[in-house]
Amino acid sequence: MPFHFQQFDIHQDHAAMKVGTDSDLLGALCAGGRHILDIGTGTGVLALMLAQRCPEAEITAIEIDENAVSDARQNFALSQWSQRLHLQHISLQDYLAVHRQPMFDSVVCNPPYFDRSLECPNPGRTRARHTSSLPFPTLIGGAYTLLKEDGFFSVCIPPEVLSDFLGICRATGFALSHDYAIKTVPEKGAKRHVLVLKKGMVEQSKEETCCMRNSDRTRSDWYQELMKDFLICGAL
Repeated sequence: MPFHFQQFDIHQDHAAMKVGTDSDLLGALCAGGRHILDIGTGTGVLALMLAQRCPEAEITAIEIDENAVSDARQNFALSQWSQRLHLQHISLQDYLAVHRQPMFDSVVCNPPYFDRSLECPNPGRTRARHTSSLPFPTLIGGAYTLLKEDGFFSVCIPPEVLSDFLGICRATGFALSHDYAIKTVPEKGAKRHVLVLKKGMVEQSKEETCCMRNSDRTRSDWYQELMKDFLICGAL
């Protein structure tokens, strides 16, 4: 069964990784632009959210997994923005072998981040979840190469890798523009960080703690406002 958003559907019969909260948060909070690259698009949900958010954007989506490409191709073709969505079955490493110049105003990625845990037996899930398929230095360096000056790089990562990830970003030349620390409920620590980094100077970075649910487990006003143009009311 497809996952229904307000303005598009996500068919996910073949992709190893299904629509989840991480992609919803990143799609709503990431930086936009006129020319956008979605690295590891999976089912294409981030690219579709950006197409909805940025009416003039041309979006290139790259994906290494053939099964995910099959779903993304269908989702793009059925959307109202199909002419602005450009899908390529290619890894970032191979894409960089051809494109070595700044091309994009914004790069977005929901990256693999497990590097010390056992890899799962499903090769598709391993590629999607583990840094062996896309190490942080390769991802960050690739994003920096492909971004225009003053362009933005947006990711969603867990707190366990935050320090290492930011260290590589800063060493590469990125400056932190915004860190959204996302809690599930107020009494717990952050479960994810949505980072927006800039290729260029930032006068002052912003840090914001956000909760998806209230203490009584109802959806927070912040989350409902963030997702009001995407999720169908019953899915909030």
